[in-house]
Amino acid sequence: MLYHARNCNIKIGNTDIDYVSFGTGKKNLVMIIGLNDGLFPVKGTALPLAWAYRIFAPYYTVYVFGRKNKMEKGYTTRDMAKDQAEIMRILGITQADVIGVSQGGMIAQYLAIDHPELVHKLILAVTLSKQNEIVQPVISKWIRLAAAMDYKNLLIDSAEKAYTEQRLKKLRLIYPFLGLLRKPESLERFLIQADACLKHDAYSELHKIACPTLIIGGTLDQIVGVNASRELAKAIKGSKLHIYKDYGHTVYEEAKDFNRRMLHFLLKDLLPS
Repeated sequence: MLYHARNCNIKIGNTDIDYVSFGTGKKNLVMIIGLNDGLFPVKGTALPLAWAYRIFAPYYTVYVFGRKNKMEKGYTTRDMAKDQAEIMRILGITQADVIGVSQGGMIAQYLAIDHPELVHKLILAVTLSKQNEIVQPVISKWIRLAAAMDYKNLLIDSAEKAYTEQRLKKLRLIYPFLGLLRKPESLERFLIQADACLKHDAYSELHKIACPTLIIGGTLDQIVGVNASRELAKAIKGSKLHIYKDYGHTVYEEAKDFNRRMLHFLLKDLLPS
């Protein structure tokens, strides 16, 4: 199978978590996905994820984690980090490089704050450490759409906020057909995770993050805003900051050098410049 890609599941407490693993390297890389977990879970996505992040496969065994399948109301990003730490220990991952994207970056912050022994190097991409005037109305709207089970407009608004105009020109061609998609039976997991985004506030504890850290943002980010990345860089001592000028929240999909930039930060002593 492609890069030894596997769809996996692990029990945790009274529920379970789906994750993907791939790669042949001896080092561990943990990737924590964003709020999309509530709409498009990682279950069954081993092959596309292994292909998308194949650049890491020769150097790492990569683990891409979703959230637990049964969530209680009031489940916070700190709770999610605690569960992430428990899963890593169950799997025998004593230390890993960690990439957190969007809400995954919020979780990764608490993983590095509360469980520093597990995190070797950290990448925080298009994420925030505290609330701002950009994220609040965006996610509040998504919560209203999800509560009304308006799946089509939730997908459209998410795309409009996340992608650049260049990508949207292509995506808008399929908007009329989104109504044909089968709605999920429930958007409860999305609602709980979205609420956790609105309440995330790790800013006052960022000084506890001591591992090498790279922060990536985009000037066109309409979900968390570019200043959120600058705030992180200012608060995390010794961190490095890279801002993409022509990309927004989905810079991780649209910028061609995104994965290589991350890989060079993680393995800069092993790779050619």
